[in-house]
Amino acid sequence: MDVIDLRDFYSQRLGIVARLLINRGIRARWPSASGQRVLGIGYPTPYLGLFREDSERCIAFMPAAQGVLKWPTARPTLASLVDEFSLPLPDAVADRILLVHALEMSDDPAGLLREVWRVMAPSGRMIIVIPNRRGVWTRTDTTPFGHGRPYSRSQITQLLRQTWFTPTAWGEALFMPPFAVGWFLRSALAWEKAGATLSLPFAGVHIVEATKQVYRVIPARRERVRLIPRLEPVLVPSPSRRK
Repeated sequence: MDVIDLRDFYSQRLGIVARLLINRGIRARWPSASGQRVLGIGYPTPYLGLFREDSERCIAFMPAAQGVLKWPTARPTLASLVDEFSLPLPDAVADRILLVHALEMSDDPAGLLREVWRVMAPSGRMIIVIPNRRGVWTRTDTTPFGHGRPYSRSQITQLLRQTWFTPTAWGEALFMPPFAVGWFLRSALAWEKAGATLSLPFAGVHIVEATKQVYRVIPARRERVRLIPRLEPVLVPSPSRRK
């Protein structure tokens, strides 16, 4: 989706409620980012406000195919347009990385996660907010969560392990239907509490926390050894000559 479409969604009533519910899930995993370096990738600005004040630094990277908007509005810019497969950061510098509207929109999600692995500190933590394959929100294209590729829990786990991450915690959000109707919006928190209590599988998004595997498994390659004889042939005198 274009960055303008994303901005317009989060300025509507349904987008405001969705942001509050997802922020609630993120805050449950990361109650504080004091002194941490926080990086958001995709369109994370509706959620980075949780950490902008108490973190050491907080920046947003938006992929070139999507576009970029100034953030924050009334302060010096902390958002930048980047190539998602070549982030303009040195190795192992980010303590917290938040991916929102990133993985499902990427043409190469494995390549994106490998680049995230590169810039994440060894003790870093990552949260991915990604549409749930079984959720109602993926059935409609009126919200950003209905675009791109949704994932099941097993698909996310497999992708993370292939890219040298370990899932450590799972959460869900957006149990309410994606209807911008007054009653649904007013009862959104009740939907969230009921869905979490009953462990319903139809949440709109997964909220996955993962850590970096510092020691990756590198497949061993056996080299073929060519045996070269070290003995040189020697002429043996015939029996007639010995006599």
